Amino acid sequence: MNESTEIISEILTAIGVDTAYRTESLTLLEKGESRYLRDFKLNFTSVLTSAHLSNKECALLALSTAINNNNDVLTKYFTAYAEQSEATAAEIAEAAGCASLLAANNVFYRFRHFTQKEKYTQIPARIRMQLMMKPVTGKEFFELMSLAISAVNGCEMCVNAHEDSLIKLQTTEERIFDAVRIASLVTATGKILY
Repeated sequence: MNESTEIISEILTAIGVDTAYRTESLTLLEKGESRYLRDFKLNFTSVLTSAHLSNKECALLALSTAINNNNDVLTKYFTAYAEQSEATAAEIAEAAGCASLLAANNVFYRFRHFTQKEKYTQIPARIRMQLMMKPVTGKEFFELMSLAISAVNGCEMCVNAHEDSLIKLQTTEERIFDAVRIASLVTATGKILY
């Protein structure tokens, strides 16, 4: 077994997937014995580490990102990790709901931002957002998930709005930074394991 195959096997074992599992991307990296596999493994192993977020918060952020990115392999893994980290069924459901709600918001507010037409800011959005009003994970953490998903989805207006809300809630910039870092690493992992 060459080093590339060994690294892939370690990653797949860690997420509870059969070591024979391959995506086209994994196969390309393995065939080319890519040096990136070492970085990929280190990035993946650091996804759920933070000095500023609890294990449960890391797991829920990662889960919401995996759901946002339609990655079933990572959704299953991060759901199990969230359960092991004592996330309740309601908190796990909220991570899923956040991904869906922010997908709608990010498309809508990107449109408003891109067009920069005053008329569109006067028309009601008519997007139901009750989940955001009294989240079971708490207002601060729901804003953190919302920011992370907005960053992944590339909505400048939403990123700025959620970051502003978090600062007003006295969230540290380190927590904000780590939430976005986790979302970026989950997204990168999903590009290979999808």
